Amino acid sequence: MQSLTIQPISYINGVITLPGSKSISNRVLLLAALSQQQSVLTNLLVSDDIYHMLNVLKLFDIKYQLSNHSTKCIVKGDPCYFNHKKNLKLFIGNAGTVMRPLSALLSLMDSDIILTGNSQMKKRPIKHLVDALRQGGANIDYLKQDGYPPIRIKGGFIGGNIILDGRISSQYLTALLIAAPLAYNDTIIQIYGGLISKPYIDMTLTLIHNFGVKIKNQQYNKFYIKGNQQYISPGKISIEGDASSASYFLAAAAIKGGTVKVKGINKNSLQGDTKFAIVLKKMGAKINFGKNFIECQRDNLLSIDMDMNKIPDAAMTIAIVALFAKGETIIRNIYNWRVKETNRLTAMSKELIKIGANVKFGIDYIRILPPKLFKYSTIETYNDHRIAMCFSLIALSDIPVIILNPNCISKTFPDYFNQLEKISYRY
Repeated sequence: MQSLTIQPISYINGVITLPGSKSISNRVLLLAALSQQQSVLTNLLVSDDIYHMLNVLKLFDIKYQLSNHSTKCIVKGDPCYFNHKKNLKLFIGNAGTVMRPLSALLSLMDSDIILTGNSQMKKRPIKHLVDALRQGGANIDYLKQDGYPPIRIKGGFIGGNIILDGRISSQYLTALLIAAPLAYNDTIIQIYGGLISKPYIDMTLTLIHNFGVKIKNQQYNKFYIKGNQQYISPGKISIEGDASSASYFLAAAAIKGGTVKVKGINKNSLQGDTKFAIVLKKMGAKINFGKNFIECQRDNLLSIDMDMNKIPDAAMTIAIVALFAKGETIIRNIYNWRVKETNRLTAMSKELIKIGANVKFGIDYIRILPPKLFKYSTIETYNDHRIAMCFSLIALSDIPVIILNPNCISKTFPDYFNQLEKISYRY
């Protein structure tokens, strides 16, 4: 297996221009494909997850044109494009932002299509989404293990009254919100058990609204959606920088800055993970919000005890910051770490212990005491891009760190290690 050794970093300082948001990129690509008009997307993320979405569009004969650097994409939409093909088997790797919305959209059509992915995707639950789609008439079968991909979809979804368990993944609701406006009947979605990661739903609703579709949100408990609506492209869409990716550079500054400015996001960005900067501020870092940037500067870091349900991806970076803070940090309400690219609660705990931290975790929380002495370790990444990027920050201690399978970052940020090196100084 390939590995990358990162030597100890003495100081962090510089400016990072963020790649486009993965969550926004794939949502907008899909909405653009569903619109009748042409859309021009700029600052599109270049990563594996985006290529999986683009490949799906290509298979359904959606015409698009990528720039030389693949960050600009012109999409000529077709609201009926799912009707163009049947009897397909679509492989979408481990891209949840492709699997979940496609499951809902393909359920609208007279289709016979198999959705599958890699070994990790086959361990990621999809039962609550399938249950919800079946309530609206969808004909979906599991091909191997009940509750998990691969699945066969034969259409049938017409809307109606749907109850959705909102405790596992906000992507299930996102999928329904994108598909339901195109259904034959009106749809009412009732959320059961509370809703996780609400900022991602706010993002979805804003993007859907930008494409001309109306949805009524009743305090995240009920969503009222008129059927037979039509997506209308706003024409030009500039995609925000990826706030989850920003967390690693902001954290590096908080730990060993210097000052780092990340360009492409601000305090009012669509992405909930911009709130990561506010958490850093509560831990003692100096934060400055600008018109198109967030800036972080080092100060004395203190531990924190906080519910991070709204920023589960960025909360992983806080787990690393905790290693450099004074006292015990507790990250709460993160059950869905267990159902991401890997079981992140178990994986993060195991790797944190390796490097010398005192760690305890339960069904939905993790408690971290910093190491008395950092241990030189080889980090297993579990083919999870966020674990690889998080543990690169161990090099901000006085020891090197070895990252196994470093190429797993290609899922969302292929250039991450180069960008980290760009702002790293060694004495």
